Amino acid sequence: MTDISQRKRDHIELCATGDVGFRTVTTLLECVRLVHDALPELDLDQVDTTQSLLGKTLRAPLVIAAMTGGTDEAAALNQTLAAVAESRGYGFGLGSQRAMHRTQALAYTYRVREHAPTTLVFGNVGLVQARTMSTGQLRELVTSIGADALCIHLNPAMELVQPEGDRDFRGGMELFRRLVSELGVPVMAKETGNGISHRAADKLRAAGVQHVDTSGAGGTSWVGVETLRAQEGAKRLGEAIWDWGVPTAASVMACAHAGFESIVATGGIKTGMDVARAIALGASAAGIARPALQALKSGGRDGVERYFDDIERELRAAMLLTGSKNLAELRRAPRMITGDLREWASLLRG
Repeated sequence: MTDISQRKRDHIELCATGDVGFRTVTTLLECVRLVHDALPELDLDQVDTTQSLLGKTLRAPLVIAAMTGGTDEAAALNQTLAAVAESRGYGFGLGSQRAMHRTQALAYTYRVREHAPTTLVFGNVGLVQARTMSTGQLRELVTSIGADALCIHLNPAMELVQPEGDRDFRGGMELFRRLVSELGVPVMAKETGNGISHRAADKLRAAGVQHVDTSGAGGTSWVGVETLRAQEGAKRLGEAIWDWGVPTAASVMACAHAGFESIVATGGIKTGMDVARAIALGASAAGIARPALQALKSGGRDGVERYFDDIERELRAAMLLTGSKNLAELRRAPRMITGDLREWASLLRG
């Protein structure tokens, strides 16, 4: 079986430099047309981007989304990006803590509180691994790193291609019911690049889940990442399902329709306009992973800061140009839904 730390090193390298995007599927955020208001009656300085999320206030509706852990390089990446989140008032997501659960000596790679003392921090573990752990063990994963919430990531498509992946995905509903009732911190259902459909959203709501991370199709294909690591039959399967999934915009719409308390829109979010469109569809915040990693790799922390300066600048412009003084008004702002996204929306009316 491949060493988990080596897998994490592979993931970092492929996401930073590899061609692992979706090939033909987009996020469909381009199908959201926000309507221009030529008389916004706003001063740009009045635009308020703050957002309450899981009991903390974000200065902007942004999360540096889950990526990594389990190696020295991952520790450095997590610490730097968590420090950026702290300085900018964003949320921060850790990668899967499976490596830490297996080998306690790797726990340091997930500990970012020294660098982000007030940041909203998300812990993270896979559904299949969480299913076999007691509530106490999962609570320890959260408390030992000072996380505010626990993401349970859902990744059946990725696992089917991963050489050492899981194949049994039963028991998810029971797990969520147990954790929502017993864990004592917010539980977030998080996909990993294939999106949450209206059917999955309804099942999660039935299990008592109030918080979701869409991680929709159109950004990084984690199936693609694993395909580049796979051999023979698994590689052929990966090629066949590389573009599988629910586009991010459709996933946000499905989750908004299901009535979750919190929706973090991730999956191909690259620009401030993407963030604005996701918020307009009903997201509470937007998560950005691979572009932040690439900005860090190419320009260090200054490169990350410049990247997020542009994100916030575009978001604030979109808010002013739609006459939206705050994010609640942006969610009510006029918009057109065009193209394939209109067809996805029809599933919610059926």
